[in-house]
Amino acid sequence: MKKFERCACWSKQLYHKCCQPYHEGTPPENALKLMRSRYCAYALDLADYIIDTTHGDNEHYNLNHDAWRNELHQFSASAKFDGLKIIEFIDGETNASVTFTASIRLGDTDASFTERSAFLKENERWFYRSGEMLD
Repeated sequence: MKKFERCACWSKQLYHKCCQPYHEGTPPENALKLMRSRYCAYALDLADYIIDTTHGDNEHYNLNHDAWRNELHQFSASAKFDGLKIIEFIDGETNASVTFTASIRLGDTDASFTERSAFLKENERWFYRSGEMLD
């Protein structure tokens, strides 16, 4: 993604002022920013960012990072990320949740979904812990 393009998290901000700093190592200040930066990372095929920001307790966490990275690359390459709508953000000191609708297409199939995501803060960093599909 080019510096002066709109961010793929659908924030209407420019990428270099939005998710790029997080993708380059700055920890997001809150769970909402982590959630947006993860959606953007999927759209930009930044598999390592997804791995690095997923909590070890997540059911999809895979200790075989090479295999997981390949799965993430395959998903990102086959998907078109058409939008992100934030429905609710509940902030907390160490636990937070974000409810959102992600508009995604896999080929000709609408794979959009609504999810309530749970986030956990450990060692001053937020991690995606789990998600509950609401559709």
